[in-house]
Amino acid sequence: MSEVIQGVITYIAKRIPRSGKKVDLLIETPGIFPADINRELFEWVIENLMKNALDAMEGAAGKITFRISQVVGKTTIDVTDTGKGIDPKFHKEVFRPGYSTKKRGWGLGLSLSKRIIEDYHKGKLFVRQSAPGEGTTFRIRLG
Repeated sequence: MSEVIQGVITYIAKRIPRSGKKVDLLIETPGIFPADINRELFEWVIENLMKNALDAMEGAAGKITFRISQVVGKTTIDVTDTGKGIDPKFHKEVFRPGYSTKKRGWGLGLSLSKRIIEDYHKGKLFVRQSAPGEGTTFRIRLG
């Protein structure tokens, strides 16, 4: 799991300087956890979550942290950013096709990400924690 996420981090990290932002990208994990995933689809989900996190950062600096853990065969990945956050009343709404707070885009990224995690990986993707001004944590649960 760490290897897959690190690959996406490396890919995105090369593109961040073009945005004019300084963003720390971290992986925190107490071990190496294998997971049965479709690598290409899972990488796309991680990339989408990272791009959304970068878009949510209003200042010139920020941080995206991946926390990977495993309990009784269930792998959990928390993706936490220091962006502007999401009002609790919109936590479920962000996964609706067409929902977007951005000027560009079609509002399909989170909807597709959720479908990929739930339909292809038999997992869950949800907003674990977020509030305006406090950043956001999306949780992926597999297994």
